[in-house]
Amino acid sequence: MTHSDAGNYKAKHPSGVKVNEKITQAVEKKIIDGMITCADAEMIARTLEVTIHDVGVAVDLMEIRISRCQLGLFGYSPEKTIVKPADSVPGELEKSLREALVNDRLPCASAWNIAAQFGIPRMGVSAACEALKIKVKPCQLGAF
Repeated sequence: MTHSDAGNYKAKHPSGVKVNEKITQAVEKKIIDGMITCADAEMIARTLEVTIHDVGVAVDLMEIRISRCQLGLFGYSPEKTIVKPADSVPGELEKSLREALVNDRLPCASAWNIAAQFGIPRMGVSAACEALKIKVKPCQLGAF
């Protein structure tokens, strides 16, 4: 969902979807200016031992915007995205990225895993994706 969908994020989910109250409480503590950062959502998932997707569903149902994507793809002002294409992409990294594609896109979770595997920042993976014209989707939080 995009910024223009604000106030209607819950429409992505079937009616009657229930959220773990502990997730809701943790999210409420991290909201700043009607938003929660991707990093805070990840931290909540780790702390509560739930999936990042579960936190994303709670955020949607609470009609909270997600900011500061850890891949640099959305949630930054004023540009919205801060990721820039890498000048070059090492062959092994490109191979791993291409092998992880699902329907010609790289899942966010795979991007995070590849960053950990190569010991590089997550934004380094998204910069490589930009250079290789690889789109990252889906977001673990359900933002895109």
